[in-house]
Amino acid sequence: MPNHFPNREAILARQTAAGRELLALVISGNSFYREKLARAGLSEAATGVSPLIPFTTKSELADDQRAHPPFGTNLTFPLARYTRFHQTSGTAGAPLRWLDTPESWEAMVQCWLAVFHAAGVGPADRVYFAFSFGPFIGFWLAFEAATRLGCLCIPGGGLGSSARLRAILDNGATVICCTPTYALRLGDVAAEEKIDLAGARVRTFMVAGEPGGSIPATRARIAASWSGARVFDHHGMTEVGPVTHECPARPGVLHVMESAFLPEVIDPATGAPVAPGQTGELVLTTLVRVGSPLLRYRTGDLVKPVAADPTTPCACGRFDLALDGGILGRTDDMVIVRGVNVFPSAVEEIIRACGSVAEYRVTVQRDRAMSELAIEVEASAACANPIAIARELEQSFENILSLRIPVTTVAAGSLPRFEMKAKRWLK
Repeated sequence: MPNHFPNREAILARQTAAGRELLALVISGNSFYREKLARAGLSEAATGVSPLIPFTTKSELADDQRAHPPFGTNLTFPLARYTRFHQTSGTAGAPLRWLDTPESWEAMVQCWLAVFHAAGVGPADRVYFAFSFGPFIGFWLAFEAATRLGCLCIPGGGLGSSARLRAILDNGATVICCTPTYALRLGDVAAEEKIDLAGARVRTFMVAGEPGGSIPATRARIAASWSGARVFDHHGMTEVGPVTHECPARPGVLHVMESAFLPEVIDPATGAPVAPGQTGELVLTTLVRVGSPLLRYRTGDLVKPVAADPTTPCACGRFDLALDGGILGRTDDMVIVRGVNVFPSAVEEIIRACGSVAEYRVTVQRDRAMSELAIEVEASAACANPIAIARELEQSFENILSLRIPVTTVAAGSLPRFEMKAKRWLK
């Protein structure tokens, strides 16, 4: 699978050929999509992925698995061909179960190898996986890809944060894979327990699972705790696999791996394509994960495609679709407060830029048709005046969002800490 294409024409040629092969497979063997395409009148006419194919949504996948337990009908091959099981986190409803054949798994490992390559990770690196291995797909793939690359892979499952810090230092880890929230947590625990990170060999944090990896203030705070280590963002989903990686030349920009995906960016309300530079919902067709494929899948992720000359490559040499600011949020996360669209990523940027907040929680309060926000903050151990921090944040929200948002302080250690995806917003 190529990491670089010489031009946009080569990308489109690859996607056209792969899309035709995918459609032929699903029409012949995948009952979920064969029936879906037939209902749209496309069962015989579909020769490639086109806007005529209806979108796929998470809710219809969940309905299919409920109707045909446990795995649903979105399987292109007989069940005996499948060797991998994973499932979604279930943070937005019942978890989806996902199966992969060895061929689909290998294709996704190749995508993760491309992520490592873009991050500059090589055989000499020691990669620490700071999470507990469970049914979530992402870091199983990362672990296998890192071993394939020749890295020394160090699992951190079943350990507390202090033990993980000691393992990172004692084993000379150079790369850490985790969520942005947990990267911050490791730095806080080191400060609380007076663990000196000055001698750490960590040079790269590879983060995913939350928008924080592309938020400048969050990136800066992680780097500050680890002697300037680089924060490298990427993203994926259990349903589609690894999708993007940070641009090596432009931090805060994600490239979609178009050798493996056909991406679209649409208006969430109308389904129409949005222009470059405009925010919309990312829609993906999986070109290489054919065992459990998705055609025009509405991911719910909000992105802003970079406006660029299609004849000129990115500064990193790639022509793949670039997303400015990474994943900006999710379609179901945005809150309208007194006419202002507020995304969790914007709130986090303001709070992290303050520099003295260890953790925070946002409560969405609804009074009839109106929504209001209230924020609790837990000051860092080094903060001498938490009340002043709360007033500073209130002023920042008013200056940046033109909103008066009450900020209150809470006692140290009273807000929850997170290892995987943080749940800071209460609705």
